[in-house]
Amino acid sequence: MGAFRTLTYEDIRKVCLDFPGAYEDFPFGPETAVMRVRATVDSASKVFALLWRSPQGLRINLKCDPVLAVQLRDSYSEVIPGYHMNKRHWNSVILDLPWTPQIDGLRAVHLMDMIEDSYDLIVSALPRRDRMLLGWLPS
Repeated sequence: MGAFRTLTYEDIRKVCLDFPGAYEDFPFGPETAVMRVRATVDSASKVFALLWRSPQGLRINLKCDPVLAVQLRDSYSEVIPGYHMNKRHWNSVILDLPWTPQIDGLRAVHLMDMIEDSYDLIVSALPRRDRMLLGWLPS
């Protein structure tokens, strides 16, 4: 069994900001990083994740297909309805647990998939021109 390693705020932040057109801002104050995507500086941006430290630990809100959102909540205790979001379309994920491939429950690879799915859901709703500028192709 490998050593336990907790994903940090910076780990998650880097994953989010590595997507084409992704950037962060702080419209709710310095405690909450809002991860957005836009094709150009002049185009409209859309939120695909919110990352913050709560008194209970690190959290992230991610957009999700409504059917999958319920399945994830039913499967993982770390996934709950989106905090301060439309609970049908958004999940919150509790990140203050050891995230290793060896532990049960939600694994780091699943979290990365959830972040990518959130980004893809948002980008898929952008105008075709913006999707092309981002180099986004549906899988």
